[in-house]
Amino acid sequence: MQKELTIDHALRATWQAVAKMYNEQALKFDSTMAMAFVLLNIDKENGTPSTSLGPLMGMEPTSLSRILKSMEEKGAIYREKNPVDGRGVLIKLTDFGLEKRNTSKQYVIKFNETVRENISEEKIKCFFEVTETINNLIAKKAIFGNVHTK
Repeated sequence: MQKELTIDHALRATWQAVAKMYNEQALKFDSTMAMAFVLLNIDKENGTPSTSLGPLMGMEPTSLSRILKSMEEKGAIYREKNPVDGRGVLIKLTDFGLEKRNTSKQYVIKFNETVRENISEEKIKCFFEVTETINNLIAKKAIFGNVHTK
């Protein structure tokens, strides 16, 4: 099987190209795609519990901790005790973080607009159906659930 013809190769190669593109843009703002992704996932009014961010973004806690530390050092976020759950911490945006969030949002909008201008709505709908099916198969463990290795 040629790797160029496999679904997983196409997904990975495309995601790597998208990540590289976003990282090149983020670098212009002394940031990374991961930081921008975090900014976009923090509730801009109420903040977001730190324990919710990782699962929300599909990120491991150790990776997220490093990113949050860096963002805090850059002055984009701050931590506040969660008034609902005294054991928890809310991640909140500073004014600088809100500005960076808005910049990140504009880049995401531009990417999506450009793709939609170049691909029919029918194909976009199909793309989302395919990715949803793949995610459902993975969630149900329907791909490797019956594979046994020795």
